[in-house]
Amino acid sequence: MHHVRTITDSECNPQAAEAAPRPSLRGTTAPPGTLTAVPQADQTSPESYPGPPRPARVEPVPLAELARLLDAEAPDTVVTGTGDTDVSATGITHDSRAVRPGDVYAALPGARLHGADFVEQARSLGAVAVLTDPGGTARAEATGLAVLTVPDPRGRMGELAATLYGKPGEDLLQIGITGTSGKTTTAYLVDGGLRKAAEQGVPGAARPSQGGGGRQAGGLTGLIGTVESRIGDERIKSERTTPEATDLQALFAVMRERGVTSVAMEVSSHALVLGRVDGCVFDIGVFNNLSPEHLDFHPDMEDYFQAKRQLFTPRRSRAAVVNFDDEYGFRLLTELGEEGFPVTTFSAEGHPDADWRAEDVVLGPFGSTFTAVGPEGQKVSAGVPLAGPFNVANALAALTALVAAGIDPHTAAEGISEVPGVPGRLQRVDAGQDYLAIVDYAHKPDAVESVLYAVRKVTDGAVHAVLGCGGDRDPHKRPAMGAALARLSDTAVLTSDNPRTEDPLAILATMLGGAAEVPAHERGTVLLEEDRAAAIRAAVARAGSGDTVLVLGKGHEQGQDIAGVVRPFDDTQVLGAAIHERAAECAAAPRAPSVPRSDPSPSADIHRTDDQNR
Repeated sequence: MHHVRTITDSECNPQAAEAAPRPSLRGTTAPPGTLTAVPQADQTSPESYPGPPRPARVEPVPLAELARLLDAEAPDTVVTGTGDTDVSATGITHDSRAVRPGDVYAALPGARLHGADFVEQARSLGAVAVLTDPGGTARAEATGLAVLTVPDPRGRMGELAATLYGKPGEDLLQIGITGTSGKTTTAYLVDGGLRKAAEQGVPGAARPSQGGGGRQAGGLTGLIGTVESRIGDERIKSERTTPEATDLQALFAVMRERGVTSVAMEVSSHALVLGRVDGCVFDIGVFNNLSPEHLDFHPDMEDYFQAKRQLFTPRRSRAAVVNFDDEYGFRLLTELGEEGFPVTTFSAEGHPDADWRAEDVVLGPFGSTFTAVGPEGQKVSAGVPLAGPFNVANALAALTALVAAGIDPHTAAEGISEVPGVPGRLQRVDAGQDYLAIVDYAHKPDAVESVLYAVRKVTDGAVHAVLGCGGDRDPHKRPAMGAALARLSDTAVLTSDNPRTEDPLAILATMLGGAAEVPAHERGTVLLEEDRAAAIRAAVARAGSGDTVLVLGKGHEQGQDIAGVVRPFDDTQVLGAAIHERAAECAAAPRAPSVPRSDPSPSADIHRTDDQNR
């Protein structure tokens, strides 16, 4: 059996202190940074209006023109408060609280309420017209505003927003990333390549379907995703993975106005189904992988796949980059090939039939290196500043997408390797301790297993992992997550994530049920601690030299939702505080005398089977 860790008589392990000290695991790269619960100056729009940023200059569009676009009945002439009869619009929003003078207010039907219930608020804030369905028409007309009625206002909202803001996406190189895992990381890595290309004055990509040409050299880059949106270096806190269509088109317009020429963007299945990317045609659509998630929104995996599949149509994208190694990716590339849709494939496993493949992969505790081999046999030295084989796949996906967009592969690889990190994705927390401490967003079974496998490969000692499951969604994955943590950790601390309206103990009971299904000889010590901060402290208290403490599930998130109240909570801050607290306790504790040890008895050791040390 493989000996992993010996329990000593002292919590602070004084015998180990007499051994040669291990170096700090502090990395040399700059920290990726995180968002905070309270917006900082670089996260707040200088505008006084609520909601996402809007462009400063918009050409008014007459309502009659909008009606023609929607094939809607032209609204009756409406006399505004200033006596004008020729009404034009300068913006659009689906949020009645964020209406600005000149807006079209999109009053959408909802599960419990209808947007038309708030149309009076929109009118009072300066809306000039309402886009709604027949169910909201009467209430909208009662305000005296012009009304554009269509059967599916959500399905037309993106197109309308793109028109109002002058179709800004047409002036941006757009790379959209979809899949279950790795969207955020891949988007950051793509952004790194785009930044390097802009820095070197490399022209933007030609439209893959048009050939030739190219956009203006240089320019800023944009990023839109789960953690944040960025306009150059300005950061904006994200409310969801993909913004609503009204906000997205406005954001594109702001990017164009401020000199952005390219954007990397996460595209969720919700965004595709709910029309949030209507009005977008991506130059490159990237498919990373597909595994069970959001099955509270999608009835089954086939529906989930078909939702993702929508990105890879002429309506949504001009070309595709697809993961050859993924089961659903292989299905997708086969279907696209039959349809004649342009596809470039990548294989982190090195499959020779992929257009781009990874060879000579070297995995390290803080990153990996590999050689990217292209379709003509060209070889590019590449690296990714994040541990784990799955991040080799993310980096190769980013490189392939950048090359498909017309960027030199060496430039792309250089930019990817210089990305300092991704908030909440294998993010290291270093307070000078002699063990590794990591925060990661993994919140589904496959992702939890992948992170644990990756961490085990670079951990000399034991792995102490903390994990919870979110409430009110995906309850089917809780037993599998509890089982994965118990099977692959030396210490599995089951705790709360965002319980939302559910009882945290009920969630934990389901996770514990999954952990109990793991045979006793294959699982580590399982602890239950409802309080997440206490759970993190419990994991840190068990850490010894060469171990790893892994806090999973929330990643970049800055709050914890308990019973409908969101309290500030940052895993990186709580983990760092626990490390400092433990160090202070050990420094203050009296030093126990060294006692020679005989051969350890089985009861004094923790052993792991080969299966547990995969």
